Amino acid sequence: MRGVQPWTEVTDGAELARLLGEPLPAARDKPRATLHPYAAEWVRRSPFLLLATADAAGRCDVSPRGDPPGSVLVLDERTLALPERPGNRRADSLRNVLENPRAALLVLVPGRGDTLRVAGRARVVREAPFLDAMVVRGHRPPLALVLEVEEVFFHCSKAFLRSSLWDPATWDPGALPSRARIAQALERPGESLEELERYYGPSYGDRIYG
Repeated sequence: MRGVQPWTEVTDGAELARLLGEPLPAARDKPRATLHPYAAEWVRRSPFLLLATADAAGRCDVSPRGDPPGSVLVLDERTLALPERPGNRRADSLRNVLENPRAALLVLVPGRGDTLRVAGRARVVREAPFLDAMVVRGHRPPLALVLEVEEVFFHCSKAFLRSSLWDPATWDPGALPSRARIAQALERPGESLEELERYYGPSYGDRIYG
């Protein structure tokens, strides 16, 4: 497609401002350096967030994180702690933080279109008293990601309204290949579809903390 018609790129901030306009003061000035009580309560009630990190070369990664509400701990108005749960052992986010401590969160609450954005400096902690408060289904995380908050603000709901994300009438999960089919095609070609369907079937949820 790029060869059919040349692209015109935006290459500096002044041009971007001409195209989009300057932010209103309410948007420009809303970042805070500490967690307001509303933001702290938002974190406590959230079961899902997206964690953004980058390695030393600037290669970016966004990782979904989900747990029962309250699993992400508000240690104080400037510090959050995220448990590390069992996964595929790639540990992309943690490896990135070891190279580059900058990290950011997008914290969601089901049914709410507004979101909470948090950014700061992260570190990987392997032992601390608060790990005992992160136990879920008998699983105590071996590690936690501690984020020292530098910037936090609420983001409006336009993206969720445009996408109708929380409207079940717009959902059509069956229009896409199943997780088993995707795994067989891209990740585990040596296994049969029947084996993968069993693996990702109803019992999969029983093993997520194992």
